[in-house]
Amino acid sequence: MASEGAVSPAFAYTVVYVKDVAKSAAFYSAAFGYTIRRLDQSHKWAELESGTTTIAFTPLHQRETDALTGAVQLPDSAGERGPVEICFDYADVDAAYRRAVDSGAVPVSPPEQKSWGQKVGYVRDIDGIIVRMGSHVRA
Repeated sequence: MASEGAVSPAFAYTVVYVKDVAKSAAFYSAAFGYTIRRLDQSHKWAELESGTTTIAFTPLHQRETDALTGAVQLPDSAGERGPVEICFDYADVDAAYRRAVDSGAVPVSPPEQKSWGQKVGYVRDIDGIIVRMGSHVRA
């Protein structure tokens, strides 16, 4: 039988596969307000200072993972999106949205109040990944 620690993991990383690791890390720092914690010298790995869960960037294709887990598949057109959305909570969603767009994010949908009590806006990052910026919903 598995030990209790094996069934109670801590969520550690979200890895985002990007075209240019250094450029994406700099973009997320400017657009969404994160500090770059680490950018390795090879520019094949970067991490943002993002609390208990790390946001990391790595190249779209690399020998270390393509052969093991398969190649990253990108959407066929700019109108499609991948199967993952990155979500950030902000106290001031309008200001966060403006900052992201002013820093090069592509506007998708400006912030609007939702029926469930959250204010939400959407942008695309420089790799076309959807980023949701929303207010925290309190119970």
